[in-house]
Amino acid sequence: MTFGEIFTAQLFDPFRLALIVGLVLTMLRTEGVTGRWAPLALGVAFVAVIIPLTTQRGAPEPMWELIVVGLVANLVLLAVVMAIRHLVLRIMP
Repeated sequence: MTFGEIFTAQLFDPFRLALIVGLVLTMLRTEGVTGRWAPLALGVAFVAVIIPLTTQRGAPEPMWELIVVGLVANLVLLAVVMAIRHLVLRIMP
């Protein structure tokens, strides 16, 4: 698979999206204690590593490539979720 195919597959993975949304919701609840950016960064890295290690064990692509592309896909998903969060908070009184 090419980089674009791997990226597209990971970007539209519903499990990955659910984990990123859950990560943002958890960050909102614990932001006062743990801060904002450290938990998000660690969560994005965790999701990028754990999904290929558990679901794509026999993939022909090298594991490091799946993890790096997963990091990029997670950052894109995180940016979209945070933008939606920002819009919702801006619209609500």
